[in-house]
Parts: sequence; C-alpha cells; structure tokens
Amino acid sequence: MQFSRWRPLVAGVALYTALASATLLLSACAGATGTSFRPASPVALMNGMSGKYIKHVIIVVQENRTFDDLFATFPGADGATSGYYLKPTSTGYVKTPINLVMRSLAGDEDVNHDSEAYNVSCDGTDTYPKTSCQMDGFNLEFVDGHTIVAGKYPYMYVNPADITPYWTMAQQYGLSDYMFQTQGSGSFTAHLDLVAGGSNIDDPNCGSSKPCALIDYPSNFTDWGCAAPNTTTGETVTSLLTRKGTFLPSEGPFPCLTFPTKTMRDLLDAAGVSWKYYTPAYSPGGAGALWDAFSAISDVYNDPNEWGTNVSWPETNIFNDITNNTLPAVSWIVPERNNSDHPWGKGTQDNGPSWVTSIVNAVGQSSYWDSTAVIVTWDDFGGFFDHEPPPLFDKMGGLGFRVPMLVISPYVPPNEITHTQYEFGSILKFVEQNFGLGSMHTTDQRAKSMVDMFDFKQKPRPFSVISAPLKKNYFIHENHVDNQPVDDE
Repeated sequence: MQFSRWRPLVAGVALYTALASATLLLSACAGATGTSFRPASPVALMNGMSGKYIKHVIIVVQENRTFDDLFATFPGADGATSGYYLKPTSTGYVKTPINLVMRSLAGDEDVNHDSEAYNVSCDGTDTYPKTSCQMDGFNLEFVDGHTIVAGKYPYMYVNPADITPYWTMAQQYGLSDYMFQTQGSGSFTAHLDLVAGGSNIDDPNCGSSKPCALIDYPSNFTDWGCAAPNTTTGETVTSLLTRKGTFLPSEGPFPCLTFPTKTMRDLLDAAGVSWKYYTPAYSPGGAGALWDAFSAISDVYNDPNEWGTNVSWPETNIFNDITNNTLPAVSWIVPERNNSDHPWGKGTQDNGPSWVTSIVNAVGQSSYWDSTAVIVTWDDFGGFFDHEPPPLFDKMGGLGFRVPMLVISPYVPPNEITHTQYEFGSILKFVEQNFGLGSMHTTDQRAKSMVDMFDFKQKPRPFSVISAPLKKNYFIHENHVDNQPVDDE
C-alpha cells in the first residue's frame, strides 16, 4: 500500500473527561494485590541478583492488542467496556458515548495502527507533537490502508472465553494494567524499542532537531531489515519524526541500523550474559523479515557469530533449549502469524493463547522454573480502543497507548494486579538491574523498573500446568507459514 498522510479532521475537540478519577480507580481496585514495592533489596537488585533469584528472563512479544481489548472486564483491573467516539455532524464532530462490543480474538478487520492512526485515535487530528489524548477518535482510523474508515469496529473487547489461558496466567501470577508502548506507532519501532529502549537515531535529514526518531515502517512491505532491497531503483527507506513534530515520510535511512546508543545486545555481550532472540526464519513477507528487531541492526545481522546463533530460528528452538538445559539468561520470542494474536479477519485462526501457554508450561515443567521470569507483552495497540490516555508525551512519538503485560514467575504472588506506570523500557530496566548490566541510556533511564511485580521474600511457588487447546507438539510440528505476508505496519 502507498503511505499517505491524513489532513487534520477536526480543528478542536473538547477536553478529555476521564472515565474514572484516581480515587475511583483505587476504590474500584480495592482488594487487588499490587502497587507495593517488596523486593528483598532494590539496591542489591541494581547490582545484580541473578545468582540468587532470577537467572532467566524470557520476553514473549505478541501482536496488536490494547489493555481494554484483552482485559476490559478482568476483576480488579483498570479496564473499560465503554468510551467515546467522534460522531460526524453537519458542523464537525461531537464527542459521543459508546459501548464496546464483545468479539472473537481472530476479529473481523485489521485496523491501521501506524502513527497517523495513533494521532487520530488520540483526538481526531493527525498532528504532532501531542500534548494530550482525548481517546475518542478511534472511529476515524482506517482499515487495511486508506480507503475504508474503521467506524465503530475498534470499540471492541475480546470474548474472555477466547483467551482463557491469558486470564488464567493473570489470576495465578501477575498482570500490569498500566504498561504503555514506547511510541505511538506500529510493529517495526515497537520491536526495536524492546531491544534498544527506543528508536532515536542521528540522521542528516533530522537537521537541527537531532536526534530524531524512526517511526512507522520501512517502505518495503516484505522486508524490514538488512536484507531488504537496497538499489537505486528499489531502495528501502524508513520514515522519521523530529523533535519539533515534523513527520518525514521515506526520508530516513535504509533499515540496517547502527544505533547511536547501546542496545541490550551490547550490554549483554559486554557482561558475558547469554542471550537469544527466537524468531521465525528470515523469509520475505514473513514474521522473520518483519518482526525480527535484530534483522535491522547491522552489528548483529552482519556478525556470523550472532546471526543464526544468538538470533535463532525457528522460534520453536526455545523448546529444544529448555529440554537440553541450554536456555540463555535473556530471551526474546516473536511468533509466526497464526500464533501472534494479530487479528486477520473472518474465518482465520488465532492460536496465540495456546502458543504462549506452551512456552510457559515448558518452563514451568522444567528445572528452570524456580529461577525464571516469563514476561508477556503485546507490541502495539493494533488500532483498538483503550480508555486510558498516555501519561506523558516526549515529542518523539511517545508514549503510545496501553498494552497488556503478564508476568509469570514463582516469585510473583497470585492475582498480582499492578497499577504502576510502566513502558517497554521498564522490562529492559528490570533485565539491566537483575543482571547488573548498567544502562543503555535510552528510555530505560526514565522508566520505572517492573521489579515491583516480584516478591523475593516469598519462597518460589510451585508451578501448576495451564490449560490450553493446543500443546507444545502442535507448534513444533505445525506447517510453518513464514512465506505468507504478516503485519505490514
């Protein structure tokens, strides 16, 4: 599809009216655990305590869901089943209440979720930089490009029966209802954010507004990494967002990047801490070419000692490493299309909850359980409604909207609902603290560590197998779909 920018849809919109005040929120969540800071020693954690408590961190990255979309009705959490949309009138738009509709996980539509969709969802206008979000313009997004308006479809939440394993994990372990994606954009930058804490780069086109941020996705829709076409006739380029809020479509560099700051790979390698990025095979149009963050980082892609080793495919290799007692200290896992939770439309299959469950069960039934934390998050908002506005705006496209985060570990109390403000950098900061890595000096500096979801004073809790329709062997032996197109945002 061709990338184009929207014109502002409405000159001004009434100020956002919160669905619940902070007082009401605390009242509604009374009785839920969370919010307290209980680690044995935060200072010791910052110096590294992996030898005593957490020796393995597994970051599972799913696709395209807001918190309200998956957990709108979860008891004790800050979810909502109603919101606001901008109803068109002869004189403009009127902010109008709307009830969310319960739908299946597979969904009916793929709603746009790039930066313009984020902007319009905020307040009905496609303008940067944002200073507030009214969370009322989701009906003005587009679907599958720029011809069909989404209408009321984004105002939905998933039938809990479709995601029973996720609810079970939240009930047995931990759920964060205040995790925000780093940037209001789609998968390309989100996956980079989860390994680098941001997508800021120095580029000549940034002008005096250096650094500026990568935003949205590369111009080639089948490859977002170093193997993308790079010729004078078919050169792949990225887009940029300056600190002044200027959007520079297709004016960024080729997506084989050298970051001006360190990434998690640099910190882990320097400290001698083992890591792997489990991904589908690198195949044009597939998840391995679009959702593999390290395929766009030159130092890794062009290092024969890491590409194909630390970056490991297929993603089911994690099961072999668990079985063979070779699980690294830090892991990221990205799924194939059918296992990603990405909505594909009517008649499609979504095995995301079973896929994540197979990973959790494999760890839980192994010798790794007592020393592991499995962190499950979703990379971006997918165009779906959420009622909570971002708590800050950094002029680099963030923060984005809320996404869920589950934390499964023997050191997480049952039904741990945490209302602490997190962002993707919170996950990376926890890894840095746990293994004594130092800092990348990106968003990990400002982010609050998610260490407060753990209780290291308690004994490791025994694991109970989580039920799901499909088991590990299904995913090991499934017919891989790497060569089929996945999310192009």
